[in-house]
Amino acid sequence: MTAAERRASVSLASIFALRMLGLFLILPVFAVHARGMPGGDDAMLVGLALGIYGLTQGLLQIPFGIASDRFGRKRVIVFGLLLFAAGSFVAAGAQDLATTIVGRAVQGAGAISAAVTAFIADSTRDSQRTKAMAMVGASIGLTFALSLVAAPLLYGAIGMDGLFAMTGLLALAAIGVVTLVTPAAPQAGPAHGDERTPLSAVAFEPDLRRLNFGIFTLHAVQMAMFVALPTWLADRGGLALAEHWKLYLPVVLLSFALMVPPLLWSERAGRLRGLFLAAVGLLLAVQLGFALQPGGLTAFAVLLLAFFVGFNILEASLPSLVSRLAPPDAKGAALGVYNTTQALGLFVGGALGGWIQGSWGRAAVFVACAALIALWLMVAAGHRRWPASLREQAT
Repeated sequence: MTAAERRASVSLASIFALRMLGLFLILPVFAVHARGMPGGDDAMLVGLALGIYGLTQGLLQIPFGIASDRFGRKRVIVFGLLLFAAGSFVAAGAQDLATTIVGRAVQGAGAISAAVTAFIADSTRDSQRTKAMAMVGASIGLTFALSLVAAPLLYGAIGMDGLFAMTGLLALAAIGVVTLVTPAAPQAGPAHGDERTPLSAVAFEPDLRRLNFGIFTLHAVQMAMFVALPTWLADRGGLALAEHWKLYLPVVLLSFALMVPPLLWSERAGRLRGLFLAAVGLLLAVQLGFALQPGGLTAFAVLLLAFFVGFNILEASLPSLVSRLAPPDAKGAALGVYNTTQALGLFVGGALGGWIQGSWGRAAVFVACAALIALWLMVAAGHRRWPASLREQAT
């Protein structure tokens, strides 16, 4: 990477991290806190308070992505972060669950993921794009692991209103990063004269549809898994809920170390197709392994590590491929569609995982995940356009 690419990638990854840290700090403690609020005895309302963020995110990713193509990435990102901060402060002042839901909905309305990802694509060469996307994935994974440790401690010190207020302050800090640290990137113009690429051209292009199906599946499986895994870990692994982070943290950190060498090799050798399909196959094997319900923490840790290695490789590769295949003037729109399908995957995975576990048990969740990944493997095998090696790109 050049110095400018490193600066853009690190600063934009930090924007993701600052925003996601605020969100992740809420998740481990909110359901318990809500019991003491008016309306907190209604499980559906508690679930709505947590999930409505994803709904408004999903609805607004495409409009924000298109706006970033037309009006500039930085303007849209700043506007989205202001919305996110405003929603955080509304939730911080909430005295009942209904107001908290409003605040969470406004938080989600700051749907900047597509604009930030498109900004990274603008600021990096194709040969460095996957590395930059991996930085974003690493920042999200690390903040998630950190939140598992820090959330109970911070909740005890500053309470839920303090956590929401901290979330708003982190969003304002992210505005400082994007305005003062992130270098400007060129604004992509129309592809042909004054005509812009229509949304339908990026929403229905075959290879982009395959990638969008992939991110939908990846996050649907992730959410469905984590409906079942915590109870499995407590019941069969014998690890108390408060101790789960002691397993998650080292597994997540090690998975990042293990995913980097194959990613770098695949970019240099032009073997991204093979690595991509192998990572999907690895996720399939993990789901089948979990479906057997192995006993003991060692088997659980090995399967979870394998899952996160494959997950991280795909999490970095998918947006990189979308940004490479999308028309230059429609990267924001293409990544808006991509992030919308990602949000829908989170929603569907959580709902489907809960329904399947309640109807047929934990093992059935992993069987369903395996079936969905097997379908993805067949869809991904039909993908036609893959990046060349760095040597071929240079010539």
